[in-house]
Parts: sequence; structure tokens; C-alpha cells
Amino acid sequence: MSANKIRCHDEVVVLTGKDKGKIGRVKFLCLSKKTVIVSGINVVKKHQKPVPNKNQPGGIIEKEAFIHLSNVAIFNAALNKADRVGFKIKNGKKIRIFKSNGNLIK
Repeated sequence: MSANKIRCHDEVVVLTGKDKGKIGRVKFLCLSKKTVIVSGINVVKKHQKPVPNKNQPGGIIEKEAFIHLSNVAIFNAALNKADRVGFKIKNGKKIRIFKSNGNLIK
């Protein structure tokens, strides 16, 4: 199985859509659908019915929606721009690096 190029808690840049160019941190990663939820990005309004059993009021709530993995790229803080991810084997472990400068991704 190949390693994931983008993981939870990575800083990513949105490449397309209404939030193009914005930077955020990955909150949730769904590997089966190849989508991510990025904090503060792709915020949508959801019309929610009240649920009296759970004491949940109805109304319009704002929540973050999923973004496809192809529409985000990892953010390289050293270069202050989006970058691609590469892999290297170091001490028998596969590590992620930035393609542009070869720095280790933390």
C-alpha cells in the first residue's frame, strides 16, 4: 500500500474553487472518497431540522464541506507556496519530502 501524500494536520493550499489560494489545516481525511475537510475552508450553509430528542435546535448552520484531494496541495512554509510531495527511504522508513527543496515534511 502506498503512503499518503497528504495527512491529517498538514497545512494545505486550495488550488481551485471559491476558496482558491487560501491556506488551512486538514481536520479530516476520507481515504475511500479521496476527500479532505480543511479548517475554515469551503464553508457551506446547511438547513437543519430541529431534533427535540437530542435537544438540537433547527435553523441554518455553517459547516466545512469536503474538498477533493486533487484540489489541494501541501503548503511549503520555507518557500511560502504550494508544493508537491516526494518520498525517500531513510533508515528503512519511508519519509515525505518537499519536491522543490528536498526538506522533510513534519
